[in-house]
Amino acid sequence: MQLIDSHCHLDFWQEKAQIDKVIDEAGEVGVEGFIIPGVVASGWNEQIEICRQNHKVHCAAGMHPLYLSQHRPGDLKRLEELCNKDLLVAIGEIGLDFYHSTEHQKKQQELFEEQLAVASKNNLPVILHVRKAHDQILATLRRTHFKPGGTVHAFTGSLQQAEQYIGLGFVLGIGGAITHERAKKLRSTVTKLPETSLILETDAPDMVLAGRKGEVNQPKYLPEILAELASLRMQDPEQLGKTTRQTTIDIFHLN
Repeated sequence: MQLIDSHCHLDFWQEKAQIDKVIDEAGEVGVEGFIIPGVVASGWNEQIEICRQNHKVHCAAGMHPLYLSQHRPGDLKRLEELCNKDLLVAIGEIGLDFYHSTEHQKKQQELFEEQLAVASKNNLPVILHVRKAHDQILATLRRTHFKPGGTVHAFTGSLQQAEQYIGLGFVLGIGGAITHERAKKLRSTVTKLPETSLILETDAPDMVLAGRKGEVNQPKYLPEILAELASLRMQDPEQLGKTTRQTTIDIFHLN
């Protein structure tokens, strides 16, 4: 069974040998594809280089809402240039994050809409980062008539919000959160959605799985997320794995 980790920060491992080891260990358990999201422009070149060195890895680029102080006026133009060079499979991770504060809500919203416009112009899907802002994100997607769709990274919203995203052409990134029994709402929600609306992600090195406290999360743990999702949905893991892989290929237009 071949799986794709739709959201992992391989650039966290700074040495090429470390990155190769992470990729190889994931491959040993059937993880054969990886998508690296971008968070600040200063890291885009490093991500692109990782992708150039390994055909299994695909690159996205974006400006994360929590790193406003690190974004520069010329970054949006650079993002456009990367699109023109056909180096990206998505724009992301982008969005709104009001988990700790709404102090910079206006700036986050402006940055989000600017990047949506770039994605729309280049017909690229987006990778959404959403915390305490699902209703605002959904309203923005509707108001801007955004068509390319994309993924909702680490989805933890309600069933109703999930259905609204799906109606707008998005799929939901399911990660380590579902392995924690305290995530009762999420664990219930994922059982009520079409299997074609779900894709797998680790968010490595973050989003540690239940039972792995103190460890650095890695793509090699993706099969554990699949196993938990299949168990919750009472589905065959093999079939669910194939479906999530194909959905990932379709949403990101992977070769």
